[in-house]
Amino acid sequence: TAHDKSSDTWKALARIAGLCNRSEFKAGQDGVPLLKRETTGDASESALMKCVELTVGSVKDMRQQYKKVAEIPFNSTNKYQVSIHENADPEDKRYLLVMKGAPERILDRCTTVLMHGKEIPLDDEIKESFNNAYLELGGLGERVLGFCHFFLPEDEFPKGFQFDTDEVNFPLDGLCFVGLMAMIDPPRAAVPDAVGKCRSAGIKVIMVTGDHPITAKAIAKGVGIISEGNETVEDIAARLNIPVSDVDPTQAKAVVVHGGELKEMSREQLDDILQNHTEIVFARTSPQQKLIIVEGCQRAGAIVAVTGDGVNDSPALKRADIGVAMGIAGSDVSKQAADMILLDDNFASIVTGVEEGRLIFDNLKKSIAYTLTSNIPEITPFLVFIIADVPLPLGTVTILCI
Repeated sequence: TAHDKSSDTWKALARIAGLCNRSEFKAGQDGVPLLKRETTGDASESALMKCVELTVGSVKDMRQQYKKVAEIPFNSTNKYQVSIHENADPEDKRYLLVMKGAPERILDRCTTVLMHGKEIPLDDEIKESFNNAYLELGGLGERVLGFCHFFLPEDEFPKGFQFDTDEVNFPLDGLCFVGLMAMIDPPRAAVPDAVGKCRSAGIKVIMVTGDHPITAKAIAKGVGIISEGNETVEDIAARLNIPVSDVDPTQAKAVVVHGGELKEMSREQLDDILQNHTEIVFARTSPQQKLIIVEGCQRAGAIVAVTGDGVNDSPALKRADIGVAMGIAGSDVSKQAADMILLDDNFASIVTGVEEGRLIFDNLKKSIAYTLTSNIPEITPFLVFIIADVPLPLGTVTILCI
């Protein structure tokens, strides 16, 4: 999307993206083109940092001007990250609070919005525009993040104020919404083919993600987890132009389950979803809910393999029949909990492993069958000789010849 780089709103948005960000460029890459430089930290934060560096300038210089004094890191429960910085303007002594995270969580904490560099009240019309933009970007399979800021009043938060991020002593509501940024996290080219192979081999692929349901659904359709022509309850309702509540859930082969809904579900309701739908996506889930999903699949009698890379994924990896950790992006804890580690972090490698494993199993069966076909004719005459006292038709030397 085109944007005016001289706009005060864009500058504020870029400032939040650069400051509320833990990613950094690795040292000794001055001659390397910006987009090819290696970074530390999360892939989404790295993408934001490179975007800001390209459009605004040095993120390192920005961070030196706005020194960080406190931070609440992103976690899967809150789904936001907050940091507080000293103001770069020497005449403005107010601290700057910046926040980024799941757009719906960010908007809920805002009462104003920054438009053309000025704060205006956040009304229903703006919220509708926000939802439309969010749905459009999410529908393209893009990961969308929301950004907001707030200048802390100088009389309540004077210079040197001790911010406490455990017992939070600063406002996290009544903030000013600044904007959305979207990035594409494209699935690897081999994934759609791998998902197709899984399905033909009788393996059911369930997607569990922290992304918004709209984004998750678009990605699932892109990689074939939701097949072309298969509809969710929402798709059927839109096609027939009726409320979602009027649609029979059993008519939909595919389903997208929100983490909030999963939290309220009974064990029986989850079992029904896992049993009645062939294509399932769980969106906006926490890593703890991954364990609930694994246990649900095991109750249905399935052999469950789970992939995960974070510390919070460890219980699910441990509980699964086969835990698969990521060799590159995975944490040490997840690797210890897993039964198998993917050295290339590629889902397609799991499918290759299944193919090799099934080939070995088939070869073992053939080998045993071949051995039995020669051993049974050799043993049978001896058994008849012992039991029925029939003369022995094969001598020891004759058996060795066979």
